[in-house]
Amino acid sequence: MSAVLQPRYDEFDTADIMRGLYGDGIIGLKGAFERSWVQSLRQDIDMLFEEAQRRPGGALGRGPNRFYVEVHPERIRGFVDLITHPWAVAVCTAVLGPQYRVVETGFDVPGPGAANQPWHRDFPMPDATRVGRRLNSLAFNITTVDVEEDMGPFEIAPGTQWDEFSGCDKGMFPPPSHYHRYEARAQRKLPKMGDISARSALTIHRGTANRSNRSRPVFVLGVDAPDATNSQHHDMQVTRAYYNALPQEVRSHLTCRIVDELEHVVQAHTIEGLIKGVD
Repeated sequence: MSAVLQPRYDEFDTADIMRGLYGDGIIGLKGAFERSWVQSLRQDIDMLFEEAQRRPGGALGRGPNRFYVEVHPERIRGFVDLITHPWAVAVCTAVLGPQYRVVETGFDVPGPGAANQPWHRDFPMPDATRVGRRLNSLAFNITTVDVEEDMGPFEIAPGTQWDEFSGCDKGMFPPPSHYHRYEARAQRKLPKMGDISARSALTIHRGTANRSNRSRPVFVLGVDAPDATNSQHHDMQVTRAYYNALPQEVRSHLTCRIVDELEHVVQAHTIEGLIKGVD
């Protein structure tokens, strides 16, 4: 498996990266991976999703017919390709610093019939952002399909990673009185196979209703700055043999347990406010 682009990471402009993530809260790179690479990723996701559905608690509900599964890095054939991709390295280094840490690997599957999610962010705003005005985590997304309008595209309200609101559920779900702001800013994303995006998970967003007869699986990579604590909600594991075979530059950016045998992930990052969905 190989990436299409192999420039040096420092060929990407740090100012452009910072401007995009501190401004809109989301950036992307088209054609970062070959379609054949993405097809292999989809095969891995389909297999792991089938396994997770057979296991109690293996696939977490994120709304009607919408699921999230956290997976072990070594069960994704392209994991090393992804985290060493020059653009991903450049983005992580620019925003999170050279000591960034990969803390989450998983995927979302919005299936046919998935409903609109409420507007939300993925976790409460940390003090680093609220007080320090600094982003200390990023979420990378890779679609495994060419997204079309009827497939429940991801929708985001640019610039809202800085929004503060009180009296809301766990600091993640803004009250409906704020929805007009998000709807006025909303952008639906229609990425193609091979595209990759990076965003602040604090930027207000939602999955929209999937009115097609096709699923829209998307791979998720979570990355933290050294002071962030998102790793507490995840249980990244790698076997000792896999870890020892990784390049040192990869090992130095992993926050994980090193185990003799992989254990089923007990997912801690449930988001109860997403379970019902909205009309």
